[in-house]
Amino acid sequence: MERQDLAEYAAHSGNSAGRRYQEMFKDDRPAFERDRDRIIHCAAFRRLEYKTQVFVNHEGDYYRTRLTHSLEVSQIGRGIARRLSLNEDLVETLALAHDLGHTPFGHTGEEVLNRLMATYGGFEHNRQSLRIVELLEERYPDFNGLNLSWEAREGIIKHSSDYDIPNGSGYEEYRPELRPTLEAQIIDLADEIAYNNHDIDDGLKAGYLEPKGLMQVELWADTYRRVAEKYPDLPEDRQILQTISHLIGFLMLDLVGQTQRNLALAGVATLEEVRLQPKNLVSFSAETAARNRELKTFLYINLYRHYKVERMRIKAERFLTMLFENYLQNPTLLPTSYQRKYTDYGRERVVCDYIAGMTDRYALDEFKRLFEPYERV
Repeated sequence: MERQDLAEYAAHSGNSAGRRYQEMFKDDRPAFERDRDRIIHCAAFRRLEYKTQVFVNHEGDYYRTRLTHSLEVSQIGRGIARRLSLNEDLVETLALAHDLGHTPFGHTGEEVLNRLMATYGGFEHNRQSLRIVELLEERYPDFNGLNLSWEAREGIIKHSSDYDIPNGSGYEEYRPELRPTLEAQIIDLADEIAYNNHDIDDGLKAGYLEPKGLMQVELWADTYRRVAEKYPDLPEDRQILQTISHLIGFLMLDLVGQTQRNLALAGVATLEEVRLQPKNLVSFSAETAARNRELKTFLYINLYRHYKVERMRIKAERFLTMLFENYLQNPTLLPTSYQRKYTDYGRERVVCDYIAGMTDRYALDEFKRLFEPYERV
């Protein structure tokens, strides 16, 4: 049932290293399609609907969440994969799974938990995503986790970008000395394309970014002018949305073209040769990478460090710390199903799992239940 036009260097379901547990399947779906379906139906994926991208859920219904962001990464990743004749099922699996381990309140939550867990193994959201699909999801009769294919699990733990760099040991099973599949390499940059451009949309809607300020960024300004020439009478709001759309398309095509050149230059013909490369083969051209870095720097200074975003970050840091310390001092506050895990995983790790799995909304409600005297429990 898998596409017959996949490149030789693509990941093929028939060549998968398999799953940790043997199963009797009820149908003949390809391995990576089954992985994708299991991600979509798991509890951690549903929780992404109420986990923050940049703006906290209660700030408005328009803004991206981890769920809508994951769908956007999937759409961009599939488009890139199709043009490179790679396995779209595996790309979609990894796109939908790449943020499963994210905490409430975005990178603030991750930084807080990593600090609080410093003497207990730390916290990093890629490792947490792998922990979810290997252990924490409880859906099947014979094992914990989702029993994904080895390639899907490898892609999850090897996902990294400027903001999420895996660390720690204990993952030798996934051959850290080897490059991941091209499908996994796509996710890092599809993720970047999605959050850069859609954070512009959200930032402008919130009034945290100014259109005039964005015109100082070369990549944005060039794309904006091209759209203006194409649609000279377009209202400003549609002009901005079309600029975002055209910019996403430009970045995707640049990435595809440069990756094709990288593959040809390296003489890569098989997946095994992909894995032996000294660096990832999926990349932007040097010029586009430099211009994209300028855009990222602009967003970091003007959006991610905007004073209103900072205010929410400080509040989130304070009450996540209070939740963690309160649970640790009073372990009977956790649901019974979590208390049963203390012996197996240690109290600190179980508390960390519980907080990491919270949505923004649930964390805020839990804080009120525990610390506001007139709040019903």
